Amino acid sequence: MPASTLAIALALSAVYLVWGSTYLAIRFALEGGWPPLLMGGVRFIVAGAFLYTVLRLRGTSAPTRLQWRNTAFVGLLLLAVGNGLVCIAEQTVSSGLAAVAVASMPLWMALFAALRGERPRRVEWLGLAVGFAGVAWLNAGSSLTATPLGLVALLVAAVSWAYGSVWSRGRDLPSPFMGAAAQMLCGGVAMLVVGLALGERFDGWPDARGLLSVGYLASIGSLVGFSAYIWLLHHVRPALAGSYAYVNPVIAVLLGAWLAGERFGMHDIGAMAVVLSGVVAISLARAKRAPAPVPAEERA
Repeated sequence: MPASTLAIALALSAVYLVWGSTYLAIRFALEGGWPPLLMGGVRFIVAGAFLYTVLRLRGTSAPTRLQWRNTAFVGLLLLAVGNGLVCIAEQTVSSGLAAVAVASMPLWMALFAALRGERPRRVEWLGLAVGFAGVAWLNAGSSLTATPLGLVALLVAAVSWAYGSVWSRGRDLPSPFMGAAAQMLCGGVAMLVVGLALGERFDGWPDARGLLSVGYLASIGSLVGFSAYIWLLHHVRPALAGSYAYVNPVIAVLLGAWLAGERFGMHDIGAMAVVLSGVVAISLARAKRAPAPVPAEERA
């Protein structure tokens, strides 16, 4: 049964607003004493274990062996690589610019979807082009700066997230929410293993702001935001599901300026207006027909 317009709007709102705030929460967690990959691993394992337990108690079937394998691969791309590199990059990149750099993700998603034969419509291409132009404008001459290594990490993160999102469509995966729980568990374990292998350790107990930030990331960022995104991947076209990356920079830059003193001016405001125009174009181009059928085992 196709998802209702209200359900899609609520899921998009959650992804737009919640994920826009997680960039600043990641920065606060890092400043509060958390190593980047260990922080991400703890965040996703806690959130994934909670959601998995709730779903099993409600009678949701556990993933099959094949579903665990597919889910682990998606969790590796989206969380261990995608989110993990964002956490690493934010050690040297402002939270606002991290969100801006990741905004290239819908372009990669559209490219991977096109290679699979799912070509975006003309208006969607226009929205992608306008949105990317706004991102480029925001980055060119902006007061939000970053190290070259940090920008490379963010670029790889965007490519990995886009490929994982497109690859997951049509695969044998659990129901959307069980899939989100399993992906968080697999991705979180991978982040912990890699973090420990790279020598990440705690110098001391994280401070109160660091602990609260990770709590926010695990509960609101993961349970609400990530679950909503996984649901969207099953019910809307990739261009619309990925359009959050054009709204997140606006939210992240505003929150960074308000709560962390990250400065921006009229140049940045104008660029963000262009970014939002791209989002509107993509949203208006959403297919009126129902999305491609989802296998029964993937439906909620």
